[in-house]
Amino acid sequence: MPGILPVMTQPTGPRVSPLFPALAAPDGRPALRFGERTIGYAELAATATALAARIDGARRIAVWATPSADTALGVVAALLAGVPAVPLNPKAGEGELAHVVGDSEPELVVAEPDAALPAALDGIERAEVPVVPETGGPAAPLPREPDPESPALIIYTSGTTGPPKGAILPRRALAANLDGLADAWQWTADDVVVHALPLFHVHGLVLGVLGPLRRGGSMRHLGRFDTGAVARELSDGGTVLFGVPTMYHRIAQALPGDTALASALSGARLLVSGSAPLPLPDHRRITEATGRHVVERYGMTETLMNTSVRVDGEPRPGSVGVPLPGVELRLVDDEGVVLDADDGETIGEIQVRGQHVFTGYLNRQDATEAAFSASWFRTGDMATRDADGCVRIVGRRATDLIKSGGYKIGAGEIENALLDHPAVAEAAVTGEPDEDLGERIVAWVVPADPAQPPAAEELRDHVAGQLAPHKRPRDVRFLDALPRNAMGKITKRALGR
Repeated sequence: MPGILPVMTQPTGPRVSPLFPALAAPDGRPALRFGERTIGYAELAATATALAARIDGARRIAVWATPSADTALGVVAALLAGVPAVPLNPKAGEGELAHVVGDSEPELVVAEPDAALPAALDGIERAEVPVVPETGGPAAPLPREPDPESPALIIYTSGTTGPPKGAILPRRALAANLDGLADAWQWTADDVVVHALPLFHVHGLVLGVLGPLRRGGSMRHLGRFDTGAVARELSDGGTVLFGVPTMYHRIAQALPGDTALASALSGARLLVSGSAPLPLPDHRRITEATGRHVVERYGMTETLMNTSVRVDGEPRPGSVGVPLPGVELRLVDDEGVVLDADDGETIGEIQVRGQHVFTGYLNRQDATEAAFSASWFRTGDMATRDADGCVRIVGRRATDLIKSGGYKIGAGEIENALLDHPAVAEAAVTGEPDEDLGERIVAWVVPADPAQPPAAEELRDHVAGQLAPHKRPRDVRFLDALPRNAMGKITKRALGR
């Protein structure tokens, strides 16, 4: 498994299937839209091909991943050239950005012309997206398709347990995973994906930009999330909405007084939530107001998507569905023994393998070896599995699995119970050391009305009335807001500090 990548060369063997078939014979159909700028497939092919020639031969490049057309064009050009691209988070802290740049050592950086780049990128040559004039003649041929095993993207993890690590995603992982999602979601060239996700991570970039392009469909980026913009785009031809739970929570809050939003969501073909569990109360509110069910899927930077609720199956709020085509998934106990229980109760760690899995961490052979058990990637996520194969995520082993009084307890179901209380706006559950229980359950609550928070005993009793008594929080602590990262995930390690 690779540490430092070699200089990329074009393969000399037989031509392989293109990552973006629609670029081989482009037309005027819209491919990408950012604000007022729409890029058709013909312009995308011409511009990306010209930029690919500019960066050809580089060992790897960085892309200053603002929510812009230049970001998408830079990544597509790198993929055409066979040059690994490293998306950079424009909101990353100085130290984190310096680590990512120093670790990946890009030779070029693609950025918008007016973007002011930070000091961490000083000395790195800048490559701007060219303006390619319309010729009216035949399109320039695309570069030869690189080998499927060659690195495509190096996406850095969030770094919750140490410095961010660069996960090397090969081309075959992108193709296999996007095709698996197309099967689960019945995703076609007729779909128009709407989202406002950041483009430095898997959700917004791989699913939200490269996914529509692989299908030959189109994508509209909202720039920033706004329920009015969601309603406008879904009412004007948008068919699919991608979002994170924070976005769907805002949608759920807005729906009672927004008939236009309710109508737009009702007309959408597919609503997808990911990056963190969507609370059951938000599932219920959205379905009651629109008649539509939100589909959840489960993935990681290192594996792309592993499972999803299928659109041709039964709605499963709270479940992340079944493994995608080509994905092997198993649950193991603390000793690594494979669990055969499909009772919806037995908790085990998810391990996966398949063509969708990354090849290793850049410059971190030690971390790569530690991440695998033989050929199985150890996700660190804990889950149960139902008799029909549907997976329910309990949470991260390190932060969401609480061992209290001899029981293994998932934080997620307690959080859902708390969120079902009308006086609770947000909730997170953690475990803290306890001399008697091993760990005691602590609930962190943002009240719906800060001036009148509910009584702690009322919330404890509410949970005990919905779940087993041993899942009742021992402590309830009130906050003005929960700490979250750039993807909207609650950063539980920050609680209690």
